[in-house]
Amino acid sequence: MLTERERTASPGPGTYAALTGVYTIDPAHTTVGFSVRHAMISNIRGRFDRLEGLLLLDGSAPSRSTAYVSVQTDSIDTGIQERDAHLRGPEFFDSATFPLMAFRSTSIVQRGDEFRLTGSLRIKDVELPLDIDLVLGGAADDVDGQRRVGFEGTATLRRSDWGLTWNTSLEAGGVLVSDKVTLALDISAVRIDPDAAA
Repeated sequence: MLTERERTASPGPGTYAALTGVYTIDPAHTTVGFSVRHAMISNIRGRFDRLEGLLLLDGSAPSRSTAYVSVQTDSIDTGIQERDAHLRGPEFFDSATFPLMAFRSTSIVQRGDEFRLTGSLRIKDVELPLDIDLVLGGAADDVDGQRRVGFEGTATLRRSDWGLTWNTSLEAGGVLVSDKVTLALDISAVRIDPDAAA
């Protein structure tokens, strides 16, 4: 069990060892979100509502930790049904042919209180490297007595690198949808094997 101090404070570098174990991502309390510039003047934001993942955390040697996350591409939600249908279609994710988008880590480097998670992101039939900057949000026992850990992460990518190239030119110049996409992650995970090291 966590001490009262651990319940109310985010763990510092000296307490990472207590986080060691195998965790499953809780989709009900996790957000995989994104934003992209629209019409050169504003940002459109969205999220994926169905996902799963596994974290193997080694708090004594964080570089040995690993992560895997898969997202169902047809669960994309930007708040506009017509736009979401377009994004699920062949000009973007082609969800009928490629139902999953997946990230698998290959390394993690600690930088003070932050981490750089490097891995491969697969969208459709293209798999390329992606760096995610993470901070530990904290750890606590929930109301059911389960150990939870939280992370916040950000990453940027060019969607065209993964073959998502659809666009429309604007009369005033520029394009309708930016090539740059910003990812924003809020991860909540539940420990399922307290004695397992990564």
